[in-house]
Amino acid sequence: MRIGIVILPDQRWAESQRRWRQVDEWGFDHAWTYDHLGWRDLVDGPWFDSMTTLTAAATVTSRIRLGTLVASPNFRHPAAFARQITTVDDVSDGRLLLGLGAGGIGFDSAVLGGETLPPRQRVDRFAEFTELLDLILREDGTTWRGDWFTAVDARNNPGCVQQPRVPFVVAANGPRSMRLVARFGQGWVTTGTGDDNDLASWWDSVSTLSARMDRTLDEAGRDPATLDRYLSLDAAPVFSLSSAQFFADQVARAADLGFTDVVTHWPRASSWYAGDEAVLVDVATRLLPELRG
Repeated sequence: MRIGIVILPDQRWAESQRRWRQVDEWGFDHAWTYDHLGWRDLVDGPWFDSMTTLTAAATVTSRIRLGTLVASPNFRHPAAFARQITTVDDVSDGRLLLGLGAGGIGFDSAVLGGETLPPRQRVDRFAEFTELLDLILREDGTTWRGDWFTAVDARNNPGCVQQPRVPFVVAANGPRSMRLVARFGQGWVTTGTGDDNDLASWWDSVSTLSARMDRTLDEAGRDPATLDRYLSLDAAPVFSLSSAQFFADQVARAADLGFTDVVTHWPRASSWYAGDEAVLVDVATRLLPELRG
């Protein structure tokens, strides 16, 4: 089992860089940040850009993989985004993981003044976004005219350090998005569904989604062993770092369902992912080697 952690981009770099250095030294396998222009009730506080943060993180770490959880077409165009991706992959010497999702409603979908799309149209846009981004990152000189995006001779030189491109970790719960995972993803990430207040219901939903992903891969004729499976533990109604034992139990449950990777969050003082940093330290220094093994 590989263990990852999200560091929200809500701290100035003078504070945040300590966290990125620390998770690298502790031995976490991957570290992520959110790709939003503002997020939920934290939109009124400090908030920083994801790709710039990952570039900075790449300069203060040496081995940990770095990623977006997740980037979406809410405010990104594949041609411009491909240049940022190529840059971060270069600065990190091939350590970038690109988490991609359809994008939800909220600040990101409203701040640019566009209409809020219904779910079907968001998935339509996401499918085109993913296909075009894949094409630009693999081939130089892409011209595209679609329903959602246009590109004229979009360049990718010198290309990604990771060939043929950076790995896509595609967020998906529904059938159409799961087919995108099967087609384009090197990884799949899910947040589960279910009752917001019922941990058992959430785990039931994760099991159901895992079985659905199995069927999708089978229908696509793809070997399940070629897909890494990421579970965002803190989409559950109980924070995964409530205690070291609870975290270990959640990791074990994810492993039993066939997940190769889990992701937790750096505890915050209040609001989202509120918790005690001492639990994170305990997990990282005492349990992490065992859990990864």
